[in-house]
Amino acid sequence: MSPSPGKVNLVNLERVHKAYGERRLLDDVSLGVSAGDRVGVVGRNGGGKTTLLRVLTKVEPADSGRVTHTRDLHVGYLPQRDAFADDETVRSVVLGALADHEWAADTRTREVVHELLAGLDLDREVGGLSGGERRRTGLARQLLGDQDLLVLDEPTNHLDVEVVDWLARHLVARGSSGQALVVVTHDRWFLDAVCTNTWEVHDGRVDAYEGGYAAYVLAKAERDRQARASEARRRNLMRKELAWLRGGPPARTSKPQFRVDAANALIADEPAPRDRLELQRFATSRLGKDVVDLEDVTISRGGRALLDRATLRLGPGDRIGLVGVNGAGKTTVLRLLAGETSLDAGRRKEGRTVNLAHLHQHVDQLPTQESVLASVESIRRVTKLPGGAELTATSMLERFGFTGDRLMARIGDLSGGERRRLQMLRLLMDEPNVLLLDEPTNDLDIETLTMLEDFLDGWPGTLVAVSHDRYFLERVCDEVWALLGDGTMRMLPRGVEEYLEHRRRRDSVASSGADGDASGERRTTNAAQERQARKDVARIERRLAKLTETEAGLHAEMAENATDHSALAALDERLRAVVAEKESLEEEWLVAAEVAEG
Repeated sequence: MSPSPGKVNLVNLERVHKAYGERRLLDDVSLGVSAGDRVGVVGRNGGGKTTLLRVLTKVEPADSGRVTHTRDLHVGYLPQRDAFADDETVRSVVLGALADHEWAADTRTREVVHELLAGLDLDREVGGLSGGERRRTGLARQLLGDQDLLVLDEPTNHLDVEVVDWLARHLVARGSSGQALVVVTHDRWFLDAVCTNTWEVHDGRVDAYEGGYAAYVLAKAERDRQARASEARRRNLMRKELAWLRGGPPARTSKPQFRVDAANALIADEPAPRDRLELQRFATSRLGKDVVDLEDVTISRGGRALLDRATLRLGPGDRIGLVGVNGAGKTTVLRLLAGETSLDAGRRKEGRTVNLAHLHQHVDQLPTQESVLASVESIRRVTKLPGGAELTATSMLERFGFTGDRLMARIGDLSGGERRRLQMLRLLMDEPNVLLLDEPTNDLDIETLTMLEDFLDGWPGTLVAVSHDRYFLERVCDEVWALLGDGTMRMLPRGVEEYLEHRRRRDSVASSGADGDASGERRTTNAAQERQARKDVARIERRLAKLTETEAGLHAEMAENATDHSALAALDERLRAVVAEKESLEEEWLVAAEVAEG
């Protein structure tokens, strides 16, 4: 990749080789980074992404070839593991010797501290921090530096959706002033929001693409189409991913035009990633009408009400994503749905046919001495798929990326990402019809995420997922519910983007209040109005749920009467009325929700 025309070249790699033992990670790699470039680095775990960053920053020397930096280049590097001394404080790591009045007077410093270190005692020693807190401390330190090139290895790990959104906007603003960025991340939304170029590291090579993740998928699919060299499975996954990007959420408005016509020709006959109606039929036949209900639930932790008389009803085939700031209670909701924790008030109701599986945030204890294949066959040798098809344990493992010698590998020798994949697969082999996923994307590379999403596309059950990976939520879930930190849980018709807008409004109001300038909206909305608005929100949500069921039923009837034109006309008229009522109610919901927030 040659320097961009008209830009100052900062770093060049020329015919670089790097190997560890017999394993060659970089083989004759040549590329460059110019001022203002924002490069996303993708590839399989263990494929050489971190090695590329370490060679690029001269943290490690290349075995051969040349790495050159422009004179007086200032480089900031965030590794996956920091080297802070345990007795250092957060303050000394991030702010150095600056006094409170000095750093608080600087807008950029104040913003970084507020976003990344909120709730963290600046005088706390680093040795007592959690992994996520250490990560945010290291990121804050790099963002406050004055670098020409910022190199970040997995910066979005341990960040919630809200902070990832802020970080994306922050890095784009810095890039517009000339700072270059090279970032390794598996967060595909982040890649799209931030990056102007994408490097794919594989088989010792680095392939360069223009644009973020969506452009990378389009260009890669076009290259595959021309070369006709990709194996069938990976090509099918790429086609499905393209179909998703083409018809994705409304918020994804900046799809690149890079070779769009050629890529669209490739997927002209590609159906939607999943047939929601068909999956709902399967789910209903397996689950019946009753799945899991939480009714008027109250639960507190540490003297704070995480949920206050909240209600959530899961239906057959529902696919729900849960969002909220860290500590809002998302994991607690999953544990309540699973029946793993007791309620302070309210009740949990579970259908008789429910077979529930819960993927916890941390990798559960696995039989480390067993082989991968034996650990799966001990649960089930053959599993049934929708439509009656069957897959052996070996076939399922291959579908999840365990091929060749990895089938017989000892679990204790697996990487963190491989263990996460195996943990998920062992749950699925038990043929659950309700799946609760707590941060399922942790430690998974993009290729593995695509495999997981492909499997879930055809999985006919009820799904609830907690994830900071916005792309995964938008890709897999049909509804997004938010825990707003005040004991309430609310469905958001416009998904994650609506949640972020809500949080920005709340922050703006809080900031105005701190300056002694309460917003006009708060002055005019009294407590009685807010209570009525909350009742209206609940009423509208119940009606929307019923209309959604009616809409699905009408679609089913239309499919059954495909050749009866008079019946189709009557059903279409009913369907139009239902859709119109839903649209009207959604507008009413938005107005009521604004008032309910006060």
